Amino acid sequence: MTSLNRRHFSVLAGSAALTGLGSLRAHAADAPLVLGQSAPFTGPAAQLGIQFNQGANLFLEQYNAQSGQRPVTIRHLDDGYDPERTAANTRQLIQEQVFALFGYIGTPTSLAALPLTAGDNIPFFAPFSGAMSLRNPFRRNVFHVRASYNDETAQIVRHLTTIGNNQIAVFHQNDAYGHAGLDGVTLALAQLKLRPVATGVVERNSVDVGAAVRTIVAAQPHAVVLISTYKSCAAFIRAARKAGFSGTFYNVSFVGAEALANELGKEGSGVVVSQVVPSPSSGSSALAREYQEAMRKGGGGAAGTYASMEGFLAAKVLVEGLKRAKSPTREGLIAGLETLDRQSFGGFDVTFTPRSHMGSKFVEMSMLTAEKRVIGLGPHGDPSRAVAA
Repeated sequence: MTSLNRRHFSVLAGSAALTGLGSLRAHAADAPLVLGQSAPFTGPAAQLGIQFNQGANLFLEQYNAQSGQRPVTIRHLDDGYDPERTAANTRQLIQEQVFALFGYIGTPTSLAALPLTAGDNIPFFAPFSGAMSLRNPFRRNVFHVRASYNDETAQIVRHLTTIGNNQIAVFHQNDAYGHAGLDGVTLALAQLKLRPVATGVVERNSVDVGAAVRTIVAAQPHAVVLISTYKSCAAFIRAARKAGFSGTFYNVSFVGAEALANELGKEGSGVVVSQVVPSPSSGSSALAREYQEAMRKGGGGAAGTYASMEGFLAAKVLVEGLKRAKSPTREGLIAGLETLDRQSFGGFDVTFTPRSHMGSKFVEMSMLTAEKRVIGLGPHGDPSRAVAA
């Protein structure tokens, strides 16, 4: 899924008459409810925006096809993973009076948008980021479907140290996202009275990894945890191996496992990625089976990606909140979502309460193969439990 599907990405004219505003009663019963999304559809993080949007639209197309449903559509704008563009896009979407903001991709971009949502209490739903800075302090209009980077890095560190790999380095993006991941690794190691043996940085939207490779390889770590986008992570992995590093590489979910596999090709063999949703090709997950069936009905086959399935799940959870809303308003949506107490979505549990909007702590591991495939390893990272993805 490397190109935008026109049918998936069709949007109605973005006039205020079609957006639903804060109250849906002001419009005709069949007027679409429009969600606003600023995400990268070009640039080094483009596959994440494209795939998340495709998955969300895959669910919404089936939902909208049901009789009696008020249509829900997504108005998407490209930000190229640039926070300044994200802020400008968000102002435009708010001016167009979208009902809620949905599926923003990344930490620095989401942080640029958040202050703009506070005045009108616009729901900011399912950002594709695990940063604690988006979770603390608590904001009543912000809802997180995915686990945090603290959850992901704790799982990575737990696995590595369990198998005796205590010398761990961190390669990270030099921005809010990268520092969030570094903080998570540092916290998890500190609980074991350890610390990173080396750190190296790369600037956002750059693949200049030379200095980071030299610093980290010189420290001779057992493993490197990477907190960046797929292009810079691929560049680091290639360069580190060329420089003689023979340890293992662990990435958090934001890297985009399938995009990283495509970037690395044969060199991706053995690279591990933590995931915050089940394998999209899992036969044991009811959510994955529902996603696979939707892919077949949508003409996209059953392969899918983790990012696409996360978009599918995010749209499914938001619609459930709409169904529970006692009034068709932004406040009604927030209140409806806050009634999701250990609600199962095909075996994936989500909990929102009036005091916590961190919906899930689900984390499991996956691994890349030389054939550009991603195999699910389950929550303990055990290769014997791998399932093709």
